[in-house]
Amino acid sequence: MLLWLAEFLQQYAPVFAVFKYLSVRGILGVMTALGISLLMGPWMIRRLNYLQIGQSVRDDGPESHLSKSGTPTMGGTLILAAIFISALLWSDLSSRYVWVVLLVTAIFGAVGWVDDYRKVVESNSRGLPARWKYFWQSVAGLGAAVFLYQTAQSPAELQLFVPFFKNIAIDMGLFYIVLTYLVVVGASNAVNLTDGLDGLAIMPTVMVGSALGVIAYLTGHFEFSSYLNIPYISGTGELVIFCGAIAGAGLGFLWFNTYPAQVFMGDVGALALGAALGVIAVIVRHEIVFFIMGGVFVMETISVILQVGSYKLTGRRIFRMAPLHHHFELKGWPEPRVIVRFWIITVMLVLFGLATLKLR
Repeated sequence: MLLWLAEFLQQYAPVFAVFKYLSVRGILGVMTALGISLLMGPWMIRRLNYLQIGQSVRDDGPESHLSKSGTPTMGGTLILAAIFISALLWSDLSSRYVWVVLLVTAIFGAVGWVDDYRKVVESNSRGLPARWKYFWQSVAGLGAAVFLYQTAQSPAELQLFVPFFKNIAIDMGLFYIVLTYLVVVGASNAVNLTDGLDGLAIMPTVMVGSALGVIAYLTGHFEFSSYLNIPYISGTGELVIFCGAIAGAGLGFLWFNTYPAQVFMGDVGALALGAALGVIAVIVRHEIVFFIMGGVFVMETISVILQVGSYKLTGRRIFRMAPLHHHFELKGWPEPRVIVRFWIITVMLVLFGLATLKLR
């Protein structure tokens, strides 16, 4: 939005040309989202407390969590507001990629909001029934997949690229739609499963989102993509602003979500952020690298799958409790230790994922 204004004002003052640069708008996107989160955070926490929108805690979980009962939740609304305002202000709104990411994030956020509202406000422990939750997630995931497939402008947009290899690009055809659906819906639910401790999910989201922003810039730049032997996808650079907004809004939220948390993001934030990361990874054609960088999300999801599968097949549990972070808590690890160690693992995985851009 402000890009159009800057282009108009450039004819009167050449200094406004600086807003054409992705790097400048990316930085402004981070700062705008961060500022909104920090400024609006205290007001939102007071409002949630006033409305008595508090977290309910499972009585079969770690005892240390019982004290969290009543902590305001649905704070993901703040994250999404900061991201959307920042992205709409600084992005080129003629970009189809920007609108795909915005719409997917909004729909998944709406699904999470309804689920949270039913659980917290209406005191319905089931929340949004699972069949409806996955239905609307599927609608959004498939809708994005079909749109990206139909509007692809180059063969690279529909190919699967394998890290560490220069010349492996698999033409997926219609399987592109299936892969996109799995990545978007899978990432959404993986982040949601990880969101169980103070700051555990938001910091890996910030780190992975920032790394995807770097990848988006490189894949959208012909010279850099040619040098690194990664696919060139025209227009993906515009996603730098959205990724920057994720980083800024996430860091602002972490100010209030860090242990001991003053507010939780709830499904409204976790489902939306996971879906946003997934669709960005698909657009920049780095799904496998995203899988590596989001290793913490993957571990948490696999732990739930293994736990449920083992219990149904053998009647035995592999972990003391799933997702994985609860297992370590029940082994005696203090909550901050679990959180920080998972953060450290994410830092290493993100750096490894970025290294694959050169190791080909």
